Amino acid sequence: MAISKEVLDELMKNYKGPDDITGPDGLLKELTKALIERAMQAEMTDHLGYEKSEPGKKATDNRRNGSTKKKLRSDQGPMEVEIPRDRSCEFEPVIIPKHQREFKGFDDKILSMYARGMTTREIAGHLKEIYGTDVSPELISRATDSVKELLDEWRSRPLEPFYPVLFLDALVIPVKDDSKIQKKAFFLALAIRMDGQKELLGLWAEQNEGGKFWLGVLNELKNREVQDVLIAAVDGLTGFPEAINAAFLKTEVQLCMVHMVRNSLKFVPFKDRKSVATDLKKIYLSPSAEAAQTALDGFSEKWDMKYPMISRSWRTKWPEIIPFLKFPEVIRKAVYTTNAIESLNYSIRKVTKNRQSFPTTDAAMKLVFMALQNISKRWTMPLRDWGAAVNQFAIFYGDRVPL
Repeated sequence: MAISKEVLDELMKNYKGPDDITGPDGLLKELTKALIERAMQAEMTDHLGYEKSEPGKKATDNRRNGSTKKKLRSDQGPMEVEIPRDRSCEFEPVIIPKHQREFKGFDDKILSMYARGMTTREIAGHLKEIYGTDVSPELISRATDSVKELLDEWRSRPLEPFYPVLFLDALVIPVKDDSKIQKKAFFLALAIRMDGQKELLGLWAEQNEGGKFWLGVLNELKNREVQDVLIAAVDGLTGFPEAINAAFLKTEVQLCMVHMVRNSLKFVPFKDRKSVATDLKKIYLSPSAEAAQTALDGFSEKWDMKYPMISRSWRTKWPEIIPFLKFPEVIRKAVYTTNAIESLNYSIRKVTKNRQSFPTTDAAMKLVFMALQNISKRWTMPLRDWGAAVNQFAIFYGDRVPL
């Protein structure tokens, strides 16, 4: 509803500066207070069935019975309003519900600060500094508890039936469990849709990963209407290849080369690390699987006497290393590394680093979820050269790729 120019002129006739509008005793605060009180009076009229001071017989014996003062936290600072009462004590205003101590919009600011990693104490201090409002830890906890409902809805929403690429990875967060701080793994599923946009499919917490856990995750995705995935890119998660083959028979598992190299270099002292990394690069940058096998054989001849565990590890995982080698460069960049989800984990760690530990798994889950919602807002563009990648997928996988 538009406000007339005449009303605005009347409101602004004594305007001298911004504080007259947004300051602690400014027009915006006074206008908000007046509108809230007017709305509650209208609610009381609707509750009783007659206007204030309306003459004649009433349909009820209940009457207005003065008002009580209530101090609210608002975007403009503390604000005292008059809450109308009725004799029967039955009236409960909708605009300011019973027990509510903040006006709408205040919880959103708490959630925004929470999503950026601020602790309860930091949020309380910030609100005190900016709005002159004392906020208890209980209020902040209650505001953030609303995230749980959003998280549950998000984790159960239907998904698309087809995703070309699925990334799965884990990050470790310290959580207090049975009075002891333990490192708990939080698992993320990030997919690339047919339009080239990234989409987070799910978030799970588990003490230990394994085939049983991963099969449960994948079956959950199937129950949420996912029917097919072309390539699942992982960092060597325990039990995942077996689980993916049980849930999605045609999906190819691709190990992350960055993780393979990183794990291989654990066996190598600093003086040889650069040379070993260069020779490993010859394997995963080979033009074909056959050329990669030749490069691995050459690596073995050169390094097995000093570091036999490296080539053994690569040969053991060879079926999950070579799938991407059949693709052209445009697809290799999309699937041979889990960089997409690694950068996501990095962004989450920037949010969680302010806390030495979380009191519960649910507390950590809420913060990670809120951080994910903020991060995903920046995903507005498809992956580079995605159109060419889709054409290649159609050639390799035929009718599995929807039109």
